[in-house]
Amino acid sequence: MTGRDRDAEGRARSARPRDALGRPLPYGEAGEERAPEGVVRTPAETLAAAQQLLDAGRPFHAHEVLEDAWKTGPADQRDLWRGLAQLAVGLTHAARGNRAGARTLLERGARSLGSAAGPAGRVGVDDAGLTAWAHRLAVAAGGDGPLDLRAPRLARPEH
Repeated sequence: MTGRDRDAEGRARSARPRDALGRPLPYGEAGEERAPEGVVRTPAETLAAAQQLLDAGRPFHAHEVLEDAWKTGPADQRDLWRGLAQLAVGLTHAARGNRAGARTLLERGARSLGSAAGPAGRVGVDDAGLTAWAHRLAVAAGGDGPLDLRAPRLARPEH
C-alpha cells in the first residue's frame, strides 16, 4: 500500500491524474490538466476562468477555481464563492450520474447564493439566474428523466 500524496505542509494532495469530471485515474494514465490551487484572482478573473472551464465541460475544475476565491477572498464574499463552487460540484455530480449528490449540492449552493445577494451584485454574478438554474436541475435530478447538463452563465448579461 502506498502512502497518501502530501504537500509541503503535510496536507493530503492526490497526485493521481483525473478525468474531465475530476474522477481519479490510475497512476501513469494521461489525465486532464488540473487548475493550479491557491491562485488569487480578481472576481472578474475568477468568473472568467470558471466560466471557461464550465463551457468546456469541466465543472470539477471550475469548482477548484471557485474554491480558491472562497478560500482567499474577502470574508464578506465567502458565501458567494462557496455557493458557486457548490453549484459546480452539483453539476459535476449530475454529469457523473450521481443524482442524489447533484441535488444536495445544487440545493446547498442555491442557499449559499441566497445569503450572498449583496456581494453577488458587487462582482456581477447572476445570483437570481443561477439560483433558478440550480433549482431546475435539482428538481430534475430528483426524478429519472434526462438532465440538462448545459453550463449556466455565472455573470449577469451586462458583465
